Amino acid sequence: MRLFCGKEEAVLQDGGGSRKKEENARKRILCPLDPKHTVYEDQLAKHLKKCNSREKPKPDFFIQDINAGLKDETEIPDQLVPISSLSEEQLENLIKKLRKASESLNCTLKDQIMSHPALHDALNDPKNGDSAAKHLKQQASILGNIENLKLLGPRRCFVEFGAGKGKLSHWVDIALKDAEKVHFILVEKVTTRFKVDGKHRKKNSVFERLQIDIQHLCLNKIPLLSKEKLPVVGIGKHLCGVATDLALRCLVETYAASCEERNEEPLAKRIKNDKTEKEINTLAKEGNEKNIPEKWTPVAGIVIALCCHHRCDWRHYVGKEYFRALGLGAVDFHYFQRMSSWATCGMRKTTLEPSNISTKRRDEQIDGSEEHDDGGYRITDDSPESLPGFLTVEEKKKIGHLCKLLIDQGRIKYLQQKGFSPALQYYIEPLVSLENVLLTALPNHSSSPETSA
Repeated sequence: MRLFCGKEEAVLQDGGGSRKKEENARKRILCPLDPKHTVYEDQLAKHLKKCNSREKPKPDFFIQDINAGLKDETEIPDQLVPISSLSEEQLENLIKKLRKASESLNCTLKDQIMSHPALHDALNDPKNGDSAAKHLKQQASILGNIENLKLLGPRRCFVEFGAGKGKLSHWVDIALKDAEKVHFILVEKVTTRFKVDGKHRKKNSVFERLQIDIQHLCLNKIPLLSKEKLPVVGIGKHLCGVATDLALRCLVETYAASCEERNEEPLAKRIKNDKTEKEINTLAKEGNEKNIPEKWTPVAGIVIALCCHHRCDWRHYVGKEYFRALGLGAVDFHYFQRMSSWATCGMRKTTLEPSNISTKRRDEQIDGSEEHDDGGYRITDDSPESLPGFLTVEEKKKIGHLCKLLIDQGRIKYLQQKGFSPALQYYIEPLVSLENVLLTALPNHSSSPETSA
């Protein structure tokens, strides 16, 4: 039998009431890092050191606004009326400007709808629903275009921007089979559920996921790239609006320009130095040697499915120089990018209820899914139903496509100035996705990229 001292007996008799009174007397305050939870005031200093909301050290590859572009002195005014509030005359003047600027554009893009045997079984799986089949067809065509450009081979790093669950990289990896020295960097700024990264256990491929906004991503500082010095292939499936411009600047300015300054030795020479004759013969026998670039190129190619031009931003847009050459500025760009939604918004026979719209948006943010490719469920003040009636729905749709094409042409001109041979093509039928334009670019070895302004 245990004997208690007088103090212990008093505590037992009190039933712990004194301790409760003492705790109740302590003051709880809102956490200054996250007001959603509270903390004892006398333990604040200790809590701040371990709070999950504390600012964590930034990785070396985080450089604030490195891909943001220069901030224009004459930014868009704070108060711009929505398109639905413009007078008929103002809207007509905007459309005249658009049509004049687009006179020299080739409005008919080439059909480059492809597939790839790596997705054959998945495409023919009877368990697929409509949504799954739609995304598989797009992934198959993007993969087919990557191969058609001779970018699907060993000894390179695929950087998937806006990776979401990482399914595009997943299929690239499967298509590459046992190709050696293949790396994947998956860039996504939000936490994503149901990622497929963990399914890859091949000894010849490495997957690395970076949770970072493309605006702050410096590829040169990623240890994997700085160490291996592999050519980068930038890929993306439905890279929303401004994210496309950030990704292009990340690749051809932040990364390629700095690598050019290092005067790297030709890749083919480095391969021969690193490999035995037997290994080279094996590569040639497998048909992979043709996919090895003859010259070291920091960015071997770009293959990005474009999306959501209405979410572009003048500051980050890479085609500002092109717009200015046409006599267009920030305000024109603002209205053109808003009008671009006419190409896809409100064209469906049925629309979702507002409650379902908000639920769908929330689910997509949580899942990190890529289900936003045609934008048909959006209801905005720029939708065809809310505009003056002097334009038919079909005319508005054509104007929306013209706005998209003009914005994309600015990207084409930008890539040409940086030493690339870019192209736009339809990679999937509009019945599969209304956002069906693919931007591709290969380095032009005959000319050196210009220094970025």
